[in-house]
Amino acid sequence: MPAALIWLIAALLLAGAEALTGDMFLLMLAGGALAAAVSRQLLDLSPWVDGAVFLVVSVLLVTLVRPTLRRRLQPAALPEVGIEALAGRSAIVLEPVSRHGGQIKLAGEVWSARPMVEHDVYGQGEEVSVIAIDGATAIVGPTGFGNSIEGSAT
Repeated sequence: MPAALIWLIAALLLAGAEALTGDMFLLMLAGGALAAAVSRQLLDLSPWVDGAVFLVVSVLLVTLVRPTLRRRLQPAALPEVGIEALAGRSAIVLEPVSRHGGQIKLAGEVWSARPMVEHDVYGQGEEVSVIAIDGATAIVGPTGFGNSIEGSAT
């Protein structure tokens, strides 16, 4: 069996195996094997040259092409929507917020609210941070408090 055909079969097997992994590594090796097959067919040099062509092309593809290809194929982070997007935002107290309830204006809407710490009270006009949403009630804390919780979780 001609050496060029062996390299071509290796390239096809590596490309087929890539379909199972999706990591783009085996595809780069398939590119190296394909380059070795072409060089063997066109130049008909020693098997050592085929191996060197495979090695050089594979290393170049893995180091230069694969990172760019993976970045382009990686899905973008989905934006937060719904109530997940409200945590950490600032709100204005419309009616005093205490453990018995209250109201805030959050993202242009009026929400019922209660403080995260039971004994805290926030007066009308005060700015608060939304810590979480519990059903239809915003759990609030002092301004900047929601951002420090999110920062410590990451």
